[in-house]
Amino acid sequence: MAVAPPSCCLVAFPPRAKDGLVVFGKNSARPRDEVQEVVYFSAADHEPESKVECTYISIDQVPRTHAIVISRPAWLWGAEMGANEHGVCIANEAINAREPAAETEALLGMDLVRLGLERGSTAKEALDVIVALLAEHGQGGNYYEDADSCHSFQSAYLIVDRQEAWVLETVGKYWAAEKTTEGVKCICNQLSLTTKIDAEHPELRSYAQSQGWWTGEDEFNFSEVFSPADDHRDCCAGKDSLEKQEESITVQTMIDILRDKASGVCIDSESFLTTASVVSVLPQNTSSPCIHYFTGTPDPSRFVGHTVMSIFKPFIFVSDVKLVPKAQSPCFGDDDPAKKEPRFQEKPDRRHELYKAHEWARAVIASDQEQGRQLRETMLELEKQGLEAMEEILTSSEPLDPTEVGDLFYDCVDTEIKFFK
Repeated sequence: MAVAPPSCCLVAFPPRAKDGLVVFGKNSARPRDEVQEVVYFSAADHEPESKVECTYISIDQVPRTHAIVISRPAWLWGAEMGANEHGVCIANEAINAREPAAETEALLGMDLVRLGLERGSTAKEALDVIVALLAEHGQGGNYYEDADSCHSFQSAYLIVDRQEAWVLETVGKYWAAEKTTEGVKCICNQLSLTTKIDAEHPELRSYAQSQGWWTGEDEFNFSEVFSPADDHRDCCAGKDSLEKQEESITVQTMIDILRDKASGVCIDSESFLTTASVVSVLPQNTSSPCIHYFTGTPDPSRFVGHTVMSIFKPFIFVSDVKLVPKAQSPCFGDDDPAKKEPRFQEKPDRRHELYKAHEWARAVIASDQEQGRQLRETMLELEKQGLEAMEEILTSSEPLDPTEVGDLFYDCVDTEIKFFK
């Protein structure tokens, strides 16, 4: 059974989160050399009976899809994490379960993240979209750009909006979900739902009984029933970090947690690296905009060894968002080895301009410690200025001027690259 990458998704609700804000975050742990890109797609109308080509299969398109911004491994269609124009955020975790994941190509868990964002205007709507597509098309296929081995996983999701969050955990077509409206919640690369289940597949319990995993006499505990026999279900490092916070949780708190390598939230191992991160702030007051901070580059940790920290850059949905090609990977069209069968016979260079600038800065730090120190301080100051500017927007009584933020993420990426160079 393939080892699931140890990603971490978190959310905090008031009163644990500050000032009526819902704070969401994810570190995406993926193969070390994988590139993630940050991509915006505007809302769109689609022709009747049209199809949408996902990573491995095509499915029926819906009449209209919402505007979304996503962080995704550059070779696939779906997303590791993202948000839509209605203030819905979704992140995905690859998990192992008692039932092995299918290697047959179907929808990836990451495809379902994007489909949920494109089609759901609330967290519950997005959940309903995901489980309906799971029932219709199933999940399966290689999670990695790897021709030598198929790494397939079951999927878990943290689905959040301004009012509530749903933890959705899936095993094949079967699923269970828990609703949260207060406190903190975290999902990692293992099943976490126990006896508190607020929605489930109608045949979930009968299926567990048919497999001999549950007698029907004991209280139904989802993770005990469906986890692998050798899964020890360690404490989730992210949840532990959130619960240790004595003060109200802010955007900065969430960023600091995602940067913490000592706790195990930020991954840098032989096989896996935190290849991208996101933090979103969702005001419960709907007159205030949701703000989403993406890195688009690996390893957000602060001042460790010869690494250059990735910084969090803000994005706000408005009607006229400026696209950011410098954070997008090259497109290879139908010639992409991920689209041709047999798949992944080659690995093209998917690095975008921001990724390359980040690599250059890492080389500078390795060769010149003083220049590296100055560069780190500059990047941290750049991030701080962005956070302060967004705080002003959140606390302002004036309505947001869309013309002032349409190129917000574009300008931040452009400035970061200039500082690197």
